This record gives sequence, C-alpha cells and structure tokens, in this order.
Amino acid sequence: MSQHFLLSKAAKTLSLAQVFRMSDAEAEMAFKAIRWASTAGAPICPSCGSVEAYEARRPNGSLRFRCKGCKKDFTITSGTLFASHKLPLRGYLAAIAVFCNEVKGKSALALSRDLGLSYKSAFVLLHKLREAMAEEMKGRVIGGEGKTAEVDGGYFGGYVKPANQKEYRRDRRYARNQNGKRKVVVVVRERGGNSVPAVFGSESQAAAFIRARIAKGTVVHADEAASWDGLHERFEMKRINHQEAYSFDGACTNQAEEYFSRLRRAEIGIHHHIAGAYLLRYAQESSWREDNRRVSNGDQVNRIAALALKRGKSVDFTGYRQRHAR
Repeated sequence: MSQHFLLSKAAKTLSLAQVFRMSDAEAEMAFKAIRWASTAGAPICPSCGSVEAYEARRPNGSLRFRCKGCKKDFTITSGTLFASHKLPLRGYLAAIAVFCNEVKGKSALALSRDLGLSYKSAFVLLHKLREAMAEEMKGRVIGGEGKTAEVDGGYFGGYVKPANQKEYRRDRRYARNQNGKRKVVVVVRERGGNSVPAVFGSESQAAAFIRARIAKGTVVHADEAASWDGLHERFEMKRINHQEAYSFDGACTNQAEEYFSRLRRAEIGIHHHIAGAYLLRYAQESSWREDNRRVSNGDQVNRIAALALKRGKSVDFTGYRQRHAR
C-alpha cells in the first residue's frame, strides 16, 4: 500500500520548531528573500522603484529602510497585506506555518491561543491570508481543447433551527420557510488541474460565471440539475444522475464533490459557522488547499507569504481591525 503524501517526508519541509528557533535577523532575511526575490533580498523602494536604499533602523531596533532617491522610509511590509504590523515578523511566519499545516483550515480562536493574540487580531490575520490565496484565482480560466472540467454546487449557511414540537416544525426545503441567508458555492474544477469557486444566491445565477471561467473545447461534467442545462449550447456535456449512480458511462463529478467535502468539513469541524459575507473567502481557501494538497508545507508557506507581500493593502481589513480603508 502506497504511503499518503501528507505522511511522507516530502510533505514536511518546514516545522514550527524551526520557525520559533529563528532569530529576528533570520526572520528579516526570510521576508526580504521572499518579497524581493528578483534582487536576492536587496530592498526596492515601493514609492520610486529605486534599489538604492540603506538600513535606518528605528530606535526600538525594528528594521526600516531609507531610499536614496526619493528619501522616503519604508519597511519589508510597506504597502502589503501586513502593512502597519505590530507583531514581530517571526510571528507572521509562525501564523502562516500554522495556517498551512491544517488540512481543513484553522480557526481564529485556535490561532489566538497558539500565538497569544486577541481573537480579533487572529480573525483579521487569517482573512488576510485568505485574501492572499485568492490572488492566484483572479482571472483564472481552466480547461481547453482535450481537457475535462467538472461543475457542481453546494449550499452553505442559513441554518434554520427546527421547532421543539413536531406540529410546529416547518419544511425547510421550501424558500418561504428559510431565512434568506443560505448561499450556494459553485465550483468549476479541471481534472488534474486547478479550481475556481464563486458564491451565488442560486445555481441558476452561475451560468455566466461558468462560461467565463471554462475555456472553449472543454468537456464539462455536471449532475442532472436543471441549472446546468444552458451549458449545452457552449460545451460538450456529460451528465450524471446521482440518484442512480455517482459515476456512470464515463460521467461523474467526483472531484468537484471532493472539494465540497473539504469545505463542508471545514464548516462543521473547524469553523462551525460561516457567515454569508465571508463564505467566498472560505470557499477560496478550500479551493487553494485542494489545488495544493500535494505541495510541501514549506513551499505553501513561501507561496502564501509571497502572495501577501505582493498584494497591496486589504480593502476590508485595515491593521488589526475589520473596516474599510479610507
């Protein structure tokens, strides 16, 4: 019996012990190498792009650079998702490592306990990491000639607690008995490739999204839901009736179902509740984890850190608070 990838040596290239043993200087070197990889860690001014900068540490010893060209000061995290940070850089590396080591996800409460942060700080930090993950999915188009993609939808949120007595219970399958908070996550996933999720009020609203994210010439697999009938005009379709079989006559959506299995386990076992406003972020996180499930944890940490340092400041999360940037 072959060994599972997560149990292999190749999957474990970074440990939390290594991160916590780092000195401040080593953490600074690691972040410089990730952010300014093109110059081998030499700082580049975010204002004018000059490579002529020198160290001008603050009185408390924290690292700061001063540009010889525009005379402006900047740090390793200036203009990034980690801008205006108060945690030491080693703390951010530890947070990313903890986040990557969890297969289904990491709760903000657990991270706050692990790193000694307030719940709010941990909540905002994790959403910034999810925002970094989502950068890889912007404009992503999957499939193409000779390739296969799967389409499926899963409903999340909007739980309605049943009444205590049987005679007062309502049939929650009807829209009139729901609270309006239930949303559907629609995922398009290429077999042997990447996936792209999106959130809608109903599956029928996802038609335009699917057409834009799947290239022409792709063979699309879907279930028998009427929401996917309109895709026959653009793609060669293979449909599977899940009431009869999960895979039949070459048609199945098992890989899309694998994605929903991960997201559902994250909702039930890790987060317990996913609010509608954040559902897309959690869906994108699960998509990134599913696409990179055969990548070592060290490479995952480097990729997420690079995405966070490449992306500009967050619009929804500024500093350690949940608010729109002014």
